[in-house]
Amino acid sequence: MKAWRVAVVALSFLFLSGCLVTFKEPLPASEAAPAALVGQWTSKNAWGEPLNLQISRAGKHRYKAVSYPQAKPGQRDEYVFSVSRHGNRWYLSAPLPGKLGGHYVLAGFELDETHELVVYNLDLEQIHQAIGQRSLHGSTVDTVEGPGVLVDSPMDQVFAYLDDPANADVFVEAARYRRADK
Repeated sequence: MKAWRVAVVALSFLFLSGCLVTFKEPLPASEAAPAALVGQWTSKNAWGEPLNLQISRAGKHRYKAVSYPQAKPGQRDEYVFSVSRHGNRWYLSAPLPGKLGGHYVLAGFELDETHELVVYNLDLEQIHQAIGQRSLHGSTVDTVEGPGVLVDSPMDQVFAYLDDPANADVFVEAARYRRADK
């Protein structure tokens, strides 16, 4: 697993099947995340190896995720992200490196009743369909990880689509974290 992918997994920036959905616009950094999001989390990567995630504040309404495999704490990846709540969902957005298009990734997350952090990715095929049906605007892009899609609709239009209950299946669970023992 490439080092940047470990961090991507950390916030759900886990791109299923190597394909990803990116956005031209980021979420505005105008809302605070739930207080319970900040702290130490643990999970396992695709190979069952322990993975650590630390989420901290990085300024007003900005957060930093530091992810690293437990066996290799020196392999740290960091991403700064912002959050926003629309409807019943929390979303996060982070800039991507240039080799992945240099745009922004968008994911959903929740802190469930068992106090786990559950992160959701957007289903690439469903977003392709939305573009084909003109619910969203965008185009196919090639990245070093394979084909993806770049959505260039305004964020208001994106959230109108995502918040519609008819589109609830556009979200796919990408990662699940438990609070780290102290």
